[in-house]
Order: sequence, then structure tokens, then C-alpha cells
Amino acid sequence: MSKDCVFCRIARNEEHASYVYKDKNAIAFLDARPVSEGHTLVVPRMHFENIYAVPEEEVADLFKIVKKVALAISKSEKADGMSIIQNNGSIAHQVVFHFHVHVIPRYLGKDSQRPRTFVEKTELDEIATRIRKYI
Repeated sequence: MSKDCVFCRIARNEEHASYVYKDKNAIAFLDARPVSEGHTLVVPRMHFENIYAVPEEEVADLFKIVKKVALAISKSEKADGMSIIQNNGSIAHQVVFHFHVHVIPRYLGKDSQRPRTFVEKTELDEIATRIRKYI
């Protein structure tokens, strides 16, 4: 883990996050600046900068969690669809250089191109509670 990496600090419980899933190898928590309600990040606890650095077996295990989280979000938030996105490098719009997967619910009739703004942690915690019921 890196002491300067925000996702490493979240994995060590040094920063608040609205968790939907935790195990010894990975965490999933709501994005503080979501594209849509329920936007969740699935992150390995171990620090890897991008997909090229992650061992294959860890990527496979992480994507099992991605599927579990996507199903839970779909049920709890009644999403009409789901985007699963993973960016590598600044040219690909990676902002936090700790490997992570975005699980973004999509809703008919709602504009998902709105500006990304911070959501209050109490609201994120409420959404996380709803999602955890389906994990």
C-alpha cells in the first residue's frame, strides 16, 4: 500500500468511504463524485497503479466482486442498465493511480452527462446501506 494514495488510505480505514463490500483483498465504495446514484468503485486493497500491474488471478477475483456489486446495485437502485469502466493512464482519464473499476448504474430518462459534484456523506451512506442488502 502507498501512504499517499487515497484508495490505499480508504482501504486502511484512514479516510471515510461509504462501503458496499469489504473482504481481505478488496473493497467497494460509492464514488464521492458520482456519475449517477449508486456509482461504485471496486478496488483491490493492494496498490497496483493500473491493470498492467495486477496479477491475472487478482483481476479475475476482483471482477467476481464487480459482478456481485453490479447485481446488488441493479436490484437496490432499480437501474435500467450498467456501465463497467476501467481506465488506465491519464490519456484514458485515469485520475487516481490505483487500479479500480467503476460500476455505474444507468437510468432511462436521466442525464448521465451531468457535472460530477460531491455528494454529502450521509446521502452516500444511505445509498450504500441499500446496496449492501443485496450483496
